[in-house]
Amino acid sequence: MSVSPPVLAEPLVDCLRTLCAQPTGAGHPDELRAGAELIAALLAELGMQVQLVDEPGPPLVLARRAGRSPYTLLLYHRFDAPPPGPWRAWSHEPFQLAERDGALYGRGVAEGKGPLAAQLQALTALLQAEGELPCGVVVVADGGGLSGSPSLPAALAAHGDLLRAEACLASLGDRDAAGLPLCYSGSKGLLHLRLSARGPAHPLPPGAAPALRNPLWRLIWALASIKGADEDIRIPGFYDSVEGPSREENTLLRQLRLDEPGRLAAWGAEEFLFGMSGAALARAEVTLPTCNLSLVHSTPASGLAQLPAAASAVLDFQLVPGQQPAQVAALLRAHLDEQGFADVTLERLPGGYPPARTAPEAPFVQQVAAAGAVVHGAPLPIVPAGGFTVPLQLFTAALGVPCASVGVARAASAPFGPDEHIPLVDLIRHGQLLIALLQALAAA
Repeated sequence: MSVSPPVLAEPLVDCLRTLCAQPTGAGHPDELRAGAELIAALLAELGMQVQLVDEPGPPLVLARRAGRSPYTLLLYHRFDAPPPGPWRAWSHEPFQLAERDGALYGRGVAEGKGPLAAQLQALTALLQAEGELPCGVVVVADGGGLSGSPSLPAALAAHGDLLRAEACLASLGDRDAAGLPLCYSGSKGLLHLRLSARGPAHPLPPGAAPALRNPLWRLIWALASIKGADEDIRIPGFYDSVEGPSREENTLLRQLRLDEPGRLAAWGAEEFLFGMSGAALARAEVTLPTCNLSLVHSTPASGLAQLPAAASAVLDFQLVPGQQPAQVAALLRAHLDEQGFADVTLERLPGGYPPARTAPEAPFVQQVAAAGAVVHGAPLPIVPAGGFTVPLQLFTAALGVPCASVGVARAASAPFGPDEHIPLVDLIRHGQLLIALLQALAAA
């Protein structure tokens, strides 16, 4: 099957080369500002009304253009990227787009900049062929997507007219065992926390350990009380508000076939937790909340034997329907106090949001899935959520609209590792999917 007008490979690659050449490391304000200005210029070239928001927090680029139909679709993208790590681990320089064997290599090509370039070229193709868009389009490019989108709530409040839309679509997620992009009718929520413990006014020789508390041990003991080796989260009340999947969602999960061999090979793992596979793995990934430990740090950082002055750890929770970030933070604070860790401070980091949930049978979700038949020859499999977070709930709450996300990357794409890559054809088809969806929405 074909989509008219087609998304052309050469301009898509040129656009992505420009985007990749500008580093946009998460937490690097100068890089993010330069990236936001570049994206704003690209959107302005499409005749869009553009607003760059850079205070407070990471920058956002907001853009809008009307179409023939009054229906308007909001497209969410993030453009901040993980650090590339050691350049020697890459086959190509991470900020210079490379092409090899039909694949594109560079930081951001599979998640973030690649999907954005694909959809920009889809809009370009429509405008060149028809002189206008089938329906209205709003673009939100988020420079704080990896840090919980801290700037987005204020932008939604301040620029409601610019962002007004009937539905929201993100470009994040996975593919099934047959390589079909998954269509997610929701997303997990996010909570970022920092736990800290303090010790002496300055580091001391290790001989002081019998006389003073070691803040690093205090922190480790506190962390050990939160989650057990069985992966169960031991915060009282943590699971009480969890809303299980509906009958329709359970049916979809039983039908889902993940690319398990591809994941294990790409991740360098022999098996999934507890040997899970099939429906059990899919259900765990979609319906279970998580508590992830990403950083433990002592002050000062040193390889010397010493009693450190302070220690901290960063946790992130992926939340499922029914759970609220503020509620989980309060439950954790009460748990630490009850366990004798009142001296361990708890700080909620900027960003975060509740989980998003749109019914799989909602017309918009069905339209997104059906657009897959035009591009891939089969409707996209629908999944309630996935093992990722994206701020869809902020749009559904502020605008009162349904949401969905479409997977782009593959298991081997390594969006956080070296040699991030994606087949060029996947990006072309992602752009074609948007064209098919906009045409369907305009005709509905």
